[in-house]
Amino acid sequence: MSLTFDRRVVLVTGAGGGLGKEYALAFAERGASVVVNDLGADSKGGGKSSAAADKVVDEIKAKGGKAVANYDSVEDGEKLVQAALDAFGRIDIVVNNAGILRDRSFIRTSDLDWDLIHRVHLRGSFLVTRAAWNHMKKQKFGRIIMTASAAGIYGNFGQANYSAAKLGLLGLSNTLAIEGRKYNIHCNTIAPVAGSRLTETVMPPDLVAALKPEYVAPMVLWLCHEQCQENGGLFEVGAGWIGKLRWERTQGGITRQRNQPMTPEAVRDQWDKVCDFTDATKPTSVQESLQSIVSVLSKVESGQDVDAGPTSAPAASSTSGINPTAAVGQKLPPTTFSFSHTQCILYALGVGMSTKDPDHLRFLYEGHPDFGCLPTFGVIPSQAAMMDGGLSSLPGLKIDLTQVLHGEQYLELYKSLPTSGQLTSEATIADILDKGSGAVILLEGERVLTVFHPPDCTAVKSLSLPLSVNTYSGDELLCFNQFSVFVVGAGGFGGKRTSEKAKPLVPPPQRAPDVVLVDSTTNDQAALYRLSGDWNPLHIDPSFAAMGGFQAPILHGLCSFGFAARHVLKQFAGNDPGRFKAIKVRFVKPVMPGQSLQTEMWKEGSRVHIQCKVKETGAVVLSGAYVDLHETAETSQCLPQAEGDLQSELVFAEIGRRIQDSGGELVKKVNAVFGWEITKDGKNVAEWTIDLKNGSGALHRGAYGGKTDVTFTASDEDFMEVVQGKLNPQKAFFSGKLKIRGNVMLGQKLEVILKDHARL
Repeated sequence: MSLTFDRRVVLVTGAGGGLGKEYALAFAERGASVVVNDLGADSKGGGKSSAAADKVVDEIKAKGGKAVANYDSVEDGEKLVQAALDAFGRIDIVVNNAGILRDRSFIRTSDLDWDLIHRVHLRGSFLVTRAAWNHMKKQKFGRIIMTASAAGIYGNFGQANYSAAKLGLLGLSNTLAIEGRKYNIHCNTIAPVAGSRLTETVMPPDLVAALKPEYVAPMVLWLCHEQCQENGGLFEVGAGWIGKLRWERTQGGITRQRNQPMTPEAVRDQWDKVCDFTDATKPTSVQESLQSIVSVLSKVESGQDVDAGPTSAPAASSTSGINPTAAVGQKLPPTTFSFSHTQCILYALGVGMSTKDPDHLRFLYEGHPDFGCLPTFGVIPSQAAMMDGGLSSLPGLKIDLTQVLHGEQYLELYKSLPTSGQLTSEATIADILDKGSGAVILLEGERVLTVFHPPDCTAVKSLSLPLSVNTYSGDELLCFNQFSVFVVGAGGFGGKRTSEKAKPLVPPPQRAPDVVLVDSTTNDQAALYRLSGDWNPLHIDPSFAAMGGFQAPILHGLCSFGFAARHVLKQFAGNDPGRFKAIKVRFVKPVMPGQSLQTEMWKEGSRVHIQCKVKETGAVVLSGAYVDLHETAETSQCLPQAEGDLQSELVFAEIGRRIQDSGGELVKKVNAVFGWEITKDGKNVAEWTIDLKNGSGALHRGAYGGKTDVTFTASDEDFMEVVQGKLNPQKAFFSGKLKIRGNVMLGQKLEVILKDHARL
C-alpha cells in the first residue's frame, strides 16, 4: 500500500532548492499541504529573494498539489508556523533543513562566522520546532526531522562552527524524542549526503552529480509517516543507501579503590582497558550510560575487588548467562550484622516516627520501660547478604546488579527483634522464574542496589529471582526475608513462570477500607532513611536522580514499607511489636520526599490487608499487601472496638445523631474539626472525628484522612467524667487527664458539642 500524506501539513525550511526542494515536491506529490520556506539567501547567508520559494510552489501547484511560500528567516520560527496555520489550519510535520556555510579553519573563525552558523542551524531549528510543538502536542501527532551532518558526527577540517551546530541538533533531537513520546511526537535526525548548494563547494562535481537529493527524500518521508514508529534515531543517508548509527563504548577500567585516592598513575595503568573495544557495549540512553558508573559505585563502596572493568548491562543479562539448575539452592556466603540501640532508633526515625507522638517514644528512647525495635527493622540485617556482591558470583547466574529492581518484599518474625547484638544472615537462591517480558527474581533478603525504574520494563525480557535469607541470633532463628527482584533483560531462557516458594500477594477486600491513616513524609525523609544502609545516590543526589528521569531524589521503597507497617501496628496492635508476625508488599511506584503516604487498611481476622497511596496524586505505591498479626487475649482492646465495650461510644453515637438532625447549625456555630482519641489501660482503643467545618458536618470513626484543628486524648472513664460534668475540663487538662494537640482555644467550643449529654 502506498504511503500518503492526505490531510497532513508539512513545513520544510530551506526548501528553495537542493534537498529541501526535493522534500517539498515529494510530500506534495503524496497529498500533503506544504509550506515552502526559503529566505532566498546564498550558501553563506547573504542576500534575500522570494524567487526560490515561489518557483517550488509554482511547480507543486502545476502538478495539482497544495503549497504556499514563506520567505521568513528560521529565526522567526513563529511566523513560519503561523503561515501553515493561516493557509491550512494545522501543522503536522516540520523538516528542519535550512542551512548555510561559513567554512574557516578554527584559528580564523570569527565571532560572526560562529554565531551566524549557530543562529541558522541550531537556534533556527529550535525556534521553528518550538513554535510547532504545542500544536502537535494538542493534536497528539507530530513528526520532526533535524538535519545533522557527517561533519557533526566525525568532525571535519575547517568546519568547527558547522560541526558544533550539527552535533547540537542531534542532542536537541534526542531530547525532543524523549519529551514528545507520550504525545505521539517523534523526532529523528538525518545526516544526508547529497548534491546541494552546501556540498557543491566541498565535493568534486562528478560526485555531487551522483549524490542526487531524490535518493534522500524517501527516507525523510518514511520517518514522517504515521506508520513509522522510529523515534530518536540517527541515520546517514545518500545514493540510495541508509545506515543507522548508535554509540559504542568500551567495557572500561576502574581506577580507584575504596578509601583510596584516585591518581593519574592509576588511570595510566588502566588505559589499555579504557580504550579496548573488545565486547563493546552499546548504550542507548542516559540511564544505560550510567549503569557502569553505578556498578562501580556499588563495588567500590562495598569494598569488592574492582580491578576488572564493569560488565555491560546487555552482556551481563544475556540469556546464555542463566542456568536455573546450577543456581537454585545455591547459598551466598554468610554475613554478620552488628548493631546497637542507635541503629534501631535511627531506623524508627527513618520510617517517620516522631517524638510528637507519645506512643512513638518506646521506639525512640532507649530509657523507655518498653523500649523496643520496630518489627520491619528485620529487613536491615539481611541487606549485608546482598551488599557484598555474592549474587553476581553464583554459578548459573550472570547478572549485572545495576539491572536489578526490587519488586516485592516479605518479612516474617519468629520472635521480637533485640535492640542490640550481632546477627548472622544466610541467603539462598529459592527459585528462578522466567517472566519473558517483565521477568522477576525472587530473593530473600534485600537488594544490593536500586537503580532506575525503566519506563518500559514490561517490554523487556527479564527473570525473577526469589532469594531467601534466614537471620539468626546465635543459633536462634529470628526472622525470614524473601524479596523478589526483576533482573531486566535476563528473561527468555525457557524457565518456569511461577513458584510455590514465592510468598503470594493478596488483593484487598472489595469494600471501603476499615481505617485510613495519612502520614506526611518530610523533605529529608530519604536522606534520613538512607542512614540505615541504602546508600544509593538516587535517594540523595538531585543530579543523579535527574539522570534517571526523576525531578528529585526519590524515597526508598522500603521506607514506604516501614511507614505502612507501623500504621498497622498502631491501629490494630497497640504499637506492640510482639503482635507483629509478617508483612508482604509489592512495590509499584516511587514516592517523592515530602509527599503524604495514605495507608488504607481492611482487617479480616488476624490479617490486615493494606494498600498505600500518595495522597496528593492518588498513585498506588504498595499493592497486594498485608500484615499478619498474632492473636492475643488483648485483641479486643485493639481497633476497631465492638459496640458497647466503651461508655464513650454512647456519647459519640448521640453526637452523630445530633449532627444528622442539625449539623448545618452546628457547623455555623463551631466551624472546626475535632479529633478524639479514647484510651483504656494506657492504650489507644478508639478514634473519633467530629467534622463541623465541611458541608453539613459528619462523624467519623477510626483514623481520619483529613486534618483536625484540635485533637483531645482522654481515657474512656475520664471522658465520661467530663461529659457528665463531674470533671472540669480545665482541671482535667492541668492534671494530665485530658491532653490537647492543635488549636487549644477551640476547647472552649466543646460545650456546644457535648452539652445535654449528662442524662445519657
